[in-house]
Amino acid sequence: MAAGPSDGIVDAMPSKDTMSGKSVDIRAMALFLAVAFLAAGALGALQPVTGIPGEVIQLTQFGPALGVGLAAVLWPGRVREALAGSGPGRGGQGVLLLVTAPLIIALSAGAYAVLTGDARSTRPDAPFLLIAVAQLIGACGEEIGWRCFLQPLLRTRFGPLAASVAVGVAWSVWHVQVFAQHPLYAGAFMVAAVSMSVVMGWALEGARASRLPLAAGFHALINLGMLLFMDEESGAVLPMVLFGASCLAAAGLWTWTSAGRPRTAGTAPAKIPPIMDDVR
Repeated sequence: MAAGPSDGIVDAMPSKDTMSGKSVDIRAMALFLAVAFLAAGALGALQPVTGIPGEVIQLTQFGPALGVGLAAVLWPGRVREALAGSGPGRGGQGVLLLVTAPLIIALSAGAYAVLTGDARSTRPDAPFLLIAVAQLIGACGEEIGWRCFLQPLLRTRFGPLAASVAVGVAWSVWHVQVFAQHPLYAGAFMVAAVSMSVVMGWALEGARASRLPLAAGFHALINLGMLLFMDEESGAVLPMVLFGASCLAAAGLWTWTSAGRPRTAGTAPAKIPPIMDDVR
């Protein structure tokens, strides 16, 4: 019998094929995380050599994509299945996700202006169009790993909220440089990362081909908004705390409106089918 709670493990007594798939998933997730972390560190060290400004794009963003690429070499069928998603999406969720990003920035920047009397607006050194395109590409490099690969793998075992929180924790820890900042700054960043992961998890539940452009679009809009209207890159604590609080509010609203919604076809955790073409 299947377990009752929607956020629990799907099968109380998994079959041999399911157990084999689970073993592949664990190895694929472990490999992905190892490569994502190590490659991000190497790419971050390489960035000064390239001369590419950090405000345009961070090379570390391609660490997760490299992790997915290596996993695809070893387990091509499982990676294709994860990237393809499962089931039909729910109408309107993608638009709401993209609208949520500027609302988070507006709430953060507005609160900062009220508390400090300083309505910040930064003019980037590089052309804005170049930054916008590069930020979208960099966001794709991240989100193909976090929301298009790791999230679907975890989603086969857990409900949308639990899977999103787990991905958010990994995503926040992956930004290891943040932990060199003030503890309150680092804590607020972790809250923001987990909260944004929850927002994307609910919005992308059941999405298929649109998963990557929607996740990357949301991510890029957040990055651009922070670049233009916030001062968190300086290490200032208040902007990051306000950003974390705004993301938490958005996650709470998404959870409140989505958690009780009836499941549609394809949104339940699915059993892993036998994997015939993957390395064991």
